[in-house]
Amino acid sequence: MQTTQYLAEIIKELNRSVDIIADEEAEKLVNGILESKKVFVAGAGRSGLMGNSFAMRMMHMGIDAYVIGETVTPSFEKGDILIISSGSGETKSLVSMAEKAKSIGGAIASVTIFPESTIGKLADIAIILPGTPKNQSEGDYKTIQPMGSLFEQTLLLFYDAVILRFMDKKGLDSNNMYGRHANLE
Repeated sequence: MQTTQYLAEIIKELNRSVDIIADEEAEKLVNGILESKKVFVAGAGRSGLMGNSFAMRMMHMGIDAYVIGETVTPSFEKGDILIISSGSGETKSLVSMAEKAKSIGGAIASVTIFPESTIGKLADIAIILPGTPKNQSEGDYKTIQPMGSLFEQTLLLFYDAVILRFMDKKGLDSNNMYGRHANLE
């Protein structure tokens, strides 16, 4: 196959992903963000990078959004929400964060392949995305892509869709957001 044929197949996989995501859970996430004092995102590896991108977009909308582990991240408190991106839902450091957030009394949202995972069971909101774990030994979804690529791509696009839904609910547009864009670049 040529590179563009692979790209076409990836896009087909992403198109099929849309039917797997539950609108009700996605709407719960949007409302959870709207109702929270502060929003925290966490993830490891490439999933974490997608979460970082999501946090940046939320900041552009005026939401108090933070990435766990950054030096300027404040403490998590009751009334806050922690959004965890983890395909497996079993990453040890993320499980510990979820347990701590739960003990503090904040909300937890899990974006995962496996809602029955440890993090999925701790979550108040569970969004299921398609994909296979890194080792591709589990999961019902078949993909031509290596490791967690389909999950991570879907994650980025899903987070962008959440941003659009939030903008719609708050009456925001790109012009509103641009005023918060970095200007010392």
